[in-house]
Amino acid sequence: MSRRKVEADFSGGEITSDAGALLLRQADRRLGLTAAMAKALGDPRRRASCEHSLVTLLRQRVYALALGYEDVDDHDHLRHDGALQTACNRVSVLGSASTVGRVERRGDRAAAMALHQVLVEQFIASFASAPEELILDFDATDDPVHGKQEGRYFHGYYDQYCFLPLYVTCNDQLLVSYLRPSCVDAAAHAGAVLVLLVRRLRQAWPNVRIIFRGDSGFCRRHLLTWCENHGVGYIVGIAKNDRLLEKAESLMRVAQQRYEASGQKQRSFHTVHYAAGTWTRSRQVIVKAEYSDQGENPRFVVTNLDGDPQDLYDRLYCARGEMENRIKEQLQLFADRTSCHKWWHNQFRLLLSSCAYVLVETIRRIGLKNTQLARAQVNT
Repeated sequence: MSRRKVEADFSGGEITSDAGALLLRQADRRLGLTAAMAKALGDPRRRASCEHSLVTLLRQRVYALALGYEDVDDHDHLRHDGALQTACNRVSVLGSASTVGRVERRGDRAAAMALHQVLVEQFIASFASAPEELILDFDATDDPVHGKQEGRYFHGYYDQYCFLPLYVTCNDQLLVSYLRPSCVDAAAHAGAVLVLLVRRLRQAWPNVRIIFRGDSGFCRRHLLTWCENHGVGYIVGIAKNDRLLEKAESLMRVAQQRYEASGQKQRSFHTVHYAAGTWTRSRQVIVKAEYSDQGENPRFVVTNLDGDPQDLYDRLYCARGEMENRIKEQLQLFADRTSCHKWWHNQFRLLLSSCAYVLVETIRRIGLKNTQLARAQVNT
């Protein structure tokens, strides 16, 4: 392997402000991430005509995203950066913007499947021993578009043209970043993704306990039924409706009386059984009866888990809010740079940002453990 002499000098000259690229390279070496990406994608190019290997170009693009360079055009300057060259195991100029752009535009369905497999395998490899329990968080977000990209639709809730990517995380680790058009239901394809994840995770760890967690957008009969039939726990928000509010009416009345007597916000938790019109059976629903100076605030969660309802709601369901922070971090690493015209090119870009997140999250989880930055946002 080529080597580069590194000197500390205060006289100026050829300098860089991106020495963090070397730390990213160390994280990548530990994971073998970009090497796995290149192996999974394959390289159909004629080798004799290629100056830059696929793994080098992937490193160049993923490291740059993690360093804060969102545009491919940035690489016309970055290709001359000594630190980035060193991180990519090069002692010469890296790929140009047009060369890196051609890599991004090779994305297709097979590439998306291959990179998702890399993400899942990286997650599995991060455990030194089999975990007892895994909580899979599913959530969707809006990804605004400003052109005529394939798959763009107007979304009434977000009041804009956008995509609707589906993310799956476990704790802080990312397993899925699946681009979808915004004309679909929030839970579209979540069932297929859940089946594939559970199958692979149980293949790795046959005795692991898996819990599916999501907001009310994922309260769908087929998802709940599949979990029940395959031994998967679930705790999912359920939207208010007249029947649920009727079941909670007496509980809310008690909370209101206690608030009026004390002047303090009142919360109590209870379990009721409820069956929606499309369900074939009743299910356990946790009711949070809350009353404060803002008035009544009932909330409902459907679950097949045993335990104290307040503990399940506060400790388990509300922890779902961390998933929203993980999505924000994807955007901090430019997951919203889906400005290509072609659909699969945008999915490929989304996955490149996801891989940049994996590197930064690894540094945070392992390298910064027990420090003040162990819970810092990735942009910090």
